[in-house]
Amino acid sequence: MLTQPKYKRVVLKLSGEALMGDQGFGISPDVIKYVAAEVRKIYDLGVETAIVVGGGNIFRGVKASSFGMDRASADHMGMLATVINSLALQDAMERNGIPTRVQSAITMNEVAEPFILRKAVRHLEKGRAVIFAAGTGNPYFTTDTGAVLRAQEIHAELLLKATKVDGVYDSDPVKNKDAKFIKKISYMEVLEKQLQVMDMTAISLAMDNGLPLMVFDMMTPGNIKDVICGQEIGTLIS
Repeated sequence: MLTQPKYKRVVLKLSGEALMGDQGFGISPDVIKYVAAEVRKIYDLGVETAIVVGGGNIFRGVKASSFGMDRASADHMGMLATVINSLALQDAMERNGIPTRVQSAITMNEVAEPFILRKAVRHLEKGRAVIFAAGTGNPYFTTDTGAVLRAQEIHAELLLKATKVDGVYDSDPVKNKDAKFIKKISYMEVLEKQLQVMDMTAISLAMDNGLPLMVFDMMTPGNIKDVICGQEIGTLIS
């Protein structure tokens, strides 16, 4: 059993959908409590942790634009949804004894700090977790791209993509029972095969900057900690 962290600074990407649990909408108190407890395990190892949360449990810009809403307006609403999730997660983490700061790419001083890179890095160095809200602050970019961007900016060693499946498959394991699990894959293969791991912009950005991505199942207790300690869990994209 490995208990020494292999990474010093990481970014954890959570989808908004993961936070709704079985509800179909909104935030599940049980899931958010569970996530906070899982983050606490790596916080206790001294790992500097930043988190990016999606907003799909509340509002999806892409979906709204598909029924006639202006894409930029829809995406801005999606960004606000991520702020709601970030504040909920901050509350759960602080109740779990993790000092946490939310930084938003859209200025809203009453509820979150503005995103200032040097300040974010300082928080991490002082042992605070940082949640990056509102994606990149720009429409047409997903929170996946936001997560890769923030990981690059703070010089994270690994981006953890927490999902509901245990890694990357050559086709959708929900629809195809013969889908093959992939242990390790290159960015280029993900792009060529158009595997729906993250959006293509995020994968391209990670590839250009050599940021390793780890795709794993978040709902197995201890998985986040095991990945950080170098255990072979999930799929490595590098």
